Amino acid sequence: MRSQLLVCLLLAGLAYGQAAQPATPPAAGAKADENASATPDKDKAPEVKVGPEDVVITLKGFCADSTLQGDACKTTITREQFEKLAEALQPGMSPAIRRQLATIYSRILKMSAAAEKRGLDKGPGFDERMYFARMQVLSGELTTALQKDSNDVSDADIDDYYKKNEANYVQATFARIFIPHTKQIATPAVKPKTGAAAGSKAAAPAAPAQPTEAQKKAAEDAMTKLADSIRARAAKGEDPDKLQKEAYAAAGLPGSAPNTKMEKVRRTTLPANHQAIMDLQPGDVSEVISDGNSGHYVYKLISKETLTLENVKPEIQKTIGSQRYRDAMKGFQEPPDLNDAYFGPGRGPGMPGMPPPPHGARPQPVDPD
Repeated sequence: MRSQLLVCLLLAGLAYGQAAQPATPPAAGAKADENASATPDKDKAPEVKVGPEDVVITLKGFCADSTLQGDACKTTITREQFEKLAEALQPGMSPAIRRQLATIYSRILKMSAAAEKRGLDKGPGFDERMYFARMQVLSGELTTALQKDSNDVSDADIDDYYKKNEANYVQATFARIFIPHTKQIATPAVKPKTGAAAGSKAAAPAAPAQPTEAQKKAAEDAMTKLADSIRARAAKGEDPDKLQKEAYAAAGLPGSAPNTKMEKVRRTTLPANHQAIMDLQPGDVSEVISDGNSGHYVYKLISKETLTLENVKPEIQKTIGSQRYRDAMKGFQEPPDLNDAYFGPGRGPGMPGMPPPPHGARPQPVDPD
């Protein structure tokens, strides 16, 4: 049983590798790639056909009848039998992963038979582990069913969602000017102490003094004032890129100032306190938006458009499906009431949490694309 659980974990890892494949490989017995049609017929390798009843795995020296010896003792598995298992574990499994599964399955088949001969399936805890494993499989089946149900989104549902959230599908182009929160403060160097003994090593170079709180406050106030000035000048039509360079120069920042142009901006991609800029009209300039210790932002709207329903239909379908799946899972994720006298105190600040599940152990909603 433990070996079977390890296989499940391994398959979850293999599923991760499978996800990186660009496309589902052809099944066994499928025709060669169409691109190979350019090769002359005389150079083509003969097509190998593997029928459903053809043997694909042979286990030599392993058989149910203990009286058989030598070549007579073997177990064979047909393509149909193996693919039934492979599809149940992971639909669309690639040839490379099928080969790994065949190796693992062969080993476990022999080990489980040996374990039964020893009566290990009657050992303490076996039935409980089987009971728990069955619940895990059933949970996985329910997850798959909920994903399928959640992604069954009708055109009417998509149309209704679009109309209710049309503001989220406005796409805009902005010029954004960033004014740093503070500027570099030039402070006099601290002179090294005098009176060093004769013949001693040269004194260390002078270190710059740390700015005072008053100096820091003055530097921040200067940049806040500059942000207001830049906003007013941008509203009068001055070039945002020129204003951005001035802001960086005033802050004493080395290097080139960033490009101010931002394209394909959506309301949902902006921080909450920046989303009001989506209500601007072309040519409008926002008020100064200050973000704590980050800095100040000034936006100028260049253009905006509302994406059509056809443009965002796949996105809306995915959004609705994901929300439905989360809603369906809420009832199963409510934490139980645990007896602290038995389990100990609940997790507190600084206490380690449970390790994350292995990749693939918790499927996410299926992408409708």
